[in-house]
Amino acid sequence: MDARGPRMAEVLHLTVSIARTPADVYAFAADPRNLPLWAEGLARSDVRQQGDAWVVEGPAGRVTVRFAPPNDFGVMDHDVELPSGVIVHNPMRVLPNGEGSELVFSLFRQPGMSDEQFVADRSAVEKDLDQLKSLLEENPALPSRDGASG
Repeated sequence: MDARGPRMAEVLHLTVSIARTPADVYAFAADPRNLPLWAEGLARSDVRQQGDAWVVEGPAGRVTVRFAPPNDFGVMDHDVELPSGVIVHNPMRVLPNGEGSELVFSLFRQPGMSDEQFVADRSAVEKDLDQLKSLLEENPALPSRDGASG
């Protein structure tokens, strides 16, 4: 903190509208086992549970992911521990939007990240959100929260 107040990171709030109920979006996206189906920027392999965390192989190597506990508020925050030991907090929410949903991911610029790296990070997240949208909208039979089809 300096005389002007605390230093704050640059942040982008990336959103995608999904023509599925918030319950359906949350049920699918909050299940770590589904990450390889839509979150290539994080998980490119099967997801293994290890205690209260999930281990995946991704672009950054082997990472450990810890998710917010299941909840009725659409909160899917998750912390990603990189191979270096650095932990990146990723706020993520599903919000009602008429008969569908708005998924919001808050992307924080990490310390020391170049402009090019931040743009690449943004592009990766946007690609993942678009993949989630396509997957859910094109596959109405994907399980909803109660296990029934959407």
